[in-house]
Amino acid sequence: MNQQHLLLDIEGTTCPVSFVSDVLFPFAKQELSHYIKQHWVKSPHNKSIQAAKREWLDDQSPESMQIKQQVAKGETKEMDGLIQYLKHLISIDKKSTALKDLQGKIWEHGYNNGDLKSQLFPESAECLRKWHEQGLTLSVYSSGSIQAQKLLYRHSPAGDLEKLFSHWFDTHTGPKKSTKSYTTIAKQLHSSPNKIWFVSDNGAECDAARLAGMQTLFSLRDGNPDRDPRDHTVVQSLREVGVHLTEDQ
Repeated sequence: MNQQHLLLDIEGTTCPVSFVSDVLFPFAKQELSHYIKQHWVKSPHNKSIQAAKREWLDDQSPESMQIKQQVAKGETKEMDGLIQYLKHLISIDKKSTALKDLQGKIWEHGYNNGDLKSQLFPESAECLRKWHEQGLTLSVYSSGSIQAQKLLYRHSPAGDLEKLFSHWFDTHTGPKKSTKSYTTIAKQLHSSPNKIWFVSDNGAECDAARLAGMQTLFSLRDGNPDRDPRDHTVVQSLREVGVHLTEDQ
């Protein structure tokens, strides 16, 4: 099977890091208490809240234990304890799948009521459309939830780009710095790993993808925290990605 695949990270690759750090995360943090309180009565049927409660229950860190003790003593309501715990996860930048799912729900509300509009790099929409027309299979692998990924592309400044992608992967597939995650993705794409190009702004993720047999490109942009491409080929614009794909054919 000779179909070429392009597996794209989002933050620092197709979208500025600043949009995620300066717009999306503060919005989710600001709206978190409101979302939990609004959905608490029906929380037994809310999968995201239930997953967050399970994660908190399993977390043996001192911060988590302290909040649980406050709830057990009746000093804090369970709902407020969960909010406190989730805000703690945000403050330490924990890659929590449950938190990511909750953030996706909050962002959906923000996009739908017009409080949020996503940002992409200037050439992103044009490149994505061109690659799709050329018959490349486009997929996303981001630490943000699949729901959050779809929302970002659906509400782009260039219109709805969600339909350009065939597959979506998040941390439910596995950690982004784990080689096993990329092996799983290749299987789900029904592709040989060497037919998949992975583009990311993170050197450790590129290392993991290459160990799984994928071809890698390191996205080096202004504002990206990881400035060390290691020995991965650097691209500073998505337009440069097409050059490497053409060379490979």
